[in-house]
Amino acid sequence: MTPAGLLGVDGLDGVLGLVQRPDGPTLGVTLAVLFLGVLVEGPVVSVVAGSLAGAGLLDWWVVWLVAFAADVVADSVIYVLGRGGRRPAIAPLLVRLGLTERRWEVLRAKVGGSPGRMVLGAKLVDVGAIPAFLAIGLAGVSYRRFVAWVVPLTAVRSALLVGIGWVVGGRFAAELADRPWIIVAVGLGVGLVLVAGRALWVRATTSRKENACAS
Repeated sequence: MTPAGLLGVDGLDGVLGLVQRPDGPTLGVTLAVLFLGVLVEGPVVSVVAGSLAGAGLLDWWVVWLVAFAADVVADSVIYVLGRGGRRPAIAPLLVRLGLTERRWEVLRAKVGGSPGRMVLGAKLVDVGAIPAFLAIGLAGVSYRRFVAWVVPLTAVRSALLVGIGWVVGGRFAAELADRPWIIVAVGLGVGLVLVAGRALWVRATTSRKENACAS
């Protein structure tokens, strides 16, 4: 069932119409929801929010700033968990988040070589970012060094994702101004396509590496 079917087309249009208010608590709630959404699923939510900006419902720079801040906070939390990963109470959590003993052995060598390259790779494909940032923290890399890579790369990445959504939303703004839920649906679809394409690319790359090693 579509979002319109769940809430009712007219009801959802009315809710999304509140986003157009520039002041009052509505804008704060909208930005808070956006912040939490990026924490949970950054790429998809960033594209969706960008589509709203492209349609004129939000300011582009506000969307970018919130997406950027949420992404940096999420990365920092993962890093901090990694720094405390040697404590008995936290170590099992790292395993649940994907930093198994085998993966730690592989990533530890990469962290020693170039943590910046690991951050770049994580930002480019996103898949495996959590174990990578946990490993950087666990390896004892300073937060200043970590954030020196995360901040500029996140700024560029957030701008690209929001920009993609902005282009999509701008194309549909004139025709669908009275149906903002459709803009959200289109932005969501584009975001999911990006995530799926990224996952397929990573899987194909991994398979080629494994085949090369086997031969």
